[in-house]
Amino acid sequence: MQIPYEYLGKVFVFLSILAFCATGLALLIGAYSFKKHRIIFPNFILFMLYLFYSPARWTCRRFRIRDTLVDDILIEIRNASMLERFIHTKERRVVLLPQCMRHPECKARCDPVHGYECKRCGKCDIAKICEAGDRYNFEIFVIPGGSFVKKIFKEYRPKACLGVACYNELAEDMQEVAFIPVQGVLLLKDGCFNTEANVEEIIQKMEMCDV
Repeated sequence: MQIPYEYLGKVFVFLSILAFCATGLALLIGAYSFKKHRIIFPNFILFMLYLFYSPARWTCRRFRIRDTLVDDILIEIRNASMLERFIHTKERRVVLLPQCMRHPECKARCDPVHGYECKRCGKCDIAKICEAGDRYNFEIFVIPGGSFVKKIFKEYRPKACLGVACYNELAEDMQEVAFIPVQGVLLLKDGCFNTEANVEEIIQKMEMCDV
């Protein structure tokens, strides 16, 4: 029995409308959770916004809302849902920093597996984060690109991860390593060169694990 193309078209339109409504609902609930810092239906929001990430950003632009709100929601919910597990993980904890945080005159050597080896010259904020890592038992990695994340996870096998990145990367990276407790911190000033991060927030997240 051959199914009419008209019927298939109606099913496709129905499913598209259903997906659009579900994505819109996830955005509304996520925006409320983000604003009130009260997480509601986290698994539903994460599933829908990761599945329909591009349509969700398009919807925000369509209604004159900044499309980075989608990333804000994903990062906030992931942080909240994994915070307790992150805090109570006491071994093999890592911080992944983007190489763009380095000072323009940085002389650090780039290891083919571990990334840039900070010399702690004090010219950028990475030295402060490395010193905090020593205090709170976190291994700090300054990575040139996403391919190094897989190398580090294969070599070091971390059990908890704190990542620092820009809007374009952080939400996606947190999803990729969500099999372990993860926390994310957005860059204050993004770009590909001489970026800035909230050092106090990064150190505070490490410090929470020391209780």
